[in-house]
Amino acid sequence: MLNPPKILQHFLLFYTIIIILLQQEVLSSSSYSSSTCDDDDHVIFSFPKFNTSNCKPGGGLLCMGAISPGEGYLNMTTVSSNSSSKSNFNSIGRVLYNKPIQIWPTSFCTSFSFKIFPHYNEIGDSGDGIAFVIAQDNSPSPNQSFGSYLGLQDPLLEGKKRYQQLAIEMDTFKNEWDLDDNHIGIDTQSVMNSLITKNLNSSHIDLKSSKLIRVKIIYDGWKKEIQIYVGYEGNLLSSFLNQSLRLSKIVPSQVYIGFTASTGLLAETNQIHDWIFSSTKLPENSVMDNKKRKIVLASVIPILGCLVLLALIGAPIIRRRMIQKRERIRRMEELERQYTAAAATPRKFTYKQLAKATKNFSKDNLLGSGGFGSVYKGEREYLAEICTIGRLRHKNILQLQGWCHENEQLLLVYDFMANKSLNEFMAGQSFLDWKTRCKILTGLASSLLYLHEECGDPVVHRDVKPSNVMLDADFSPYLGDFGLARLLKNTTGVTTILAGTVGYMAPELIYTGKATTESDVYSFGVLALEVVSGKKASNLIVGEGCLVDYAWDMHTKGSLEECVDPKLSGNFDKNQVIRILTTALACLHLDSNMRPKMRKVLAVLINSDEPLVEIPETRPRGIYVPLYGISNPFSGSNTA
Repeated sequence: MLNPPKILQHFLLFYTIIIILLQQEVLSSSSYSSSTCDDDDHVIFSFPKFNTSNCKPGGGLLCMGAISPGEGYLNMTTVSSNSSSKSNFNSIGRVLYNKPIQIWPTSFCTSFSFKIFPHYNEIGDSGDGIAFVIAQDNSPSPNQSFGSYLGLQDPLLEGKKRYQQLAIEMDTFKNEWDLDDNHIGIDTQSVMNSLITKNLNSSHIDLKSSKLIRVKIIYDGWKKEIQIYVGYEGNLLSSFLNQSLRLSKIVPSQVYIGFTASTGLLAETNQIHDWIFSSTKLPENSVMDNKKRKIVLASVIPILGCLVLLALIGAPIIRRRMIQKRERIRRMEELERQYTAAAATPRKFTYKQLAKATKNFSKDNLLGSGGFGSVYKGEREYLAEICTIGRLRHKNILQLQGWCHENEQLLLVYDFMANKSLNEFMAGQSFLDWKTRCKILTGLASSLLYLHEECGDPVVHRDVKPSNVMLDADFSPYLGDFGLARLLKNTTGVTTILAGTVGYMAPELIYTGKATTESDVYSFGVLALEVVSGKKASNLIVGEGCLVDYAWDMHTKGSLEECVDPKLSGNFDKNQVIRILTTALACLHLDSNMRPKMRKVLAVLINSDEPLVEIPETRPRGIYVPLYGISNPFSGSNTA
């Protein structure tokens, strides 16, 4: 015999099927585009197609932002025929059902279909996606919620404002916090910290295929579970994602539901083609029953836990602990041997000593963040870094001074850097004169030359950026954070996870996934532009796009000196500026084989008579994917 919740689930499924059949009948015999049915226990509405009247008073929808009805569908965002139109970028569309509905305690089912037409840029990206949203009110999307934030939250209020909403995102752009550019996720407070995400590769679904894709979402109010199904229209939907979810902890009882979509620096057309929703109110005691169940479990589980614990006490536990202790000692001895060989016997510290030196790892002593941990006045890292940097000796590479390994924790100690990192100055918190900027770039180039050519087996740093360039009291630069570094002799095949930071990664990494000395050179080029201009690579320049594009435009116009930081007030050597920026643009060549070696870069920086690398008059277009193992007959002409 089926219990009441099961009966309700079957009834809800049967009820939804009946509504869909009735909807098809309406389509074949009537011109109406929507139907609704609301009472105290049920909410049902459907939009088998959309038209202009739906966005007018009485049409059933609240249309905000970039919404524009098409022939039977809603354009959430669009790409105009003018590819440079401002409406293509940083746009937000939000559409909500025009009445509030009760979302808990209920069980509900909703189904909708959508199409996404990508508008790819030169490196093959488009964005940003679409989301089904359960919102606390019927307000428009936050003003700054375009791009990666899908019209859901204001990035300026990240961590400050509590959003009472639930969103199912269909994300088409890979941000640094995302799995990939083809996934579905469940968001509550933040799109940067999704409750759960899963890529669609296993379901053979491509969000940017321009095909009609159907998503069905079922929420079981008894079990407090949400189930997501997905598939191409006309095919059977497959179960994709299942997650425990208590709506009463996330959103108010009365909500507005609908969709949001956005574009950022990349364009994309997002369309909703149909939508059906039905919910059934559950008895109020469905919430109380769960509370009673929790009370019972809270009383029973500790007792059961104690009984299990007593049963396990004895010889098995003692034996296991002895094995674990012997294994820890063995690992410690192995680590000590590696540290001694790699780092020329740095001093061994105790955890107590380091905790005291850093005031128990206080945030006040935090200097920056590395690839795998936090950088204190006592830096924390992993074995990958100690085995790489421990054997490196160069005046511009952060030197390992000691280590500590206690209680499964590994801590590394480096020279103290009085001026923290270059990132502090790029953030505008202090000022660097022209001589100091040249000193930093020369030192950084020298350290990369050492890693690539002079330290034995070449080392690829893989994350050259301002926050990894530390500055001592004299503003001498030190390249640090080798948690992402790899020895080239140990790098085989293509990695499955891109290492590095968006904005500093060479474009070919998107296709090969393989970091090289050439990709380090590209990162140096970006950093050199930042140091000269005083601007972050990710910051937009009004009317000019990103910093790299801006520098190329100035080169084309013969006005490279206009890239210089205005804070220098003309106090710089124009000839040096031209040489540094020309070399930086050479490092940013889209063909990795055409980029100069770091030896050539350093020669240009320290010798005013060194010939410059020739660069094209305009920025090259397209992405050049290197074929590793095939030599380039022209590589000698532009490299040193």
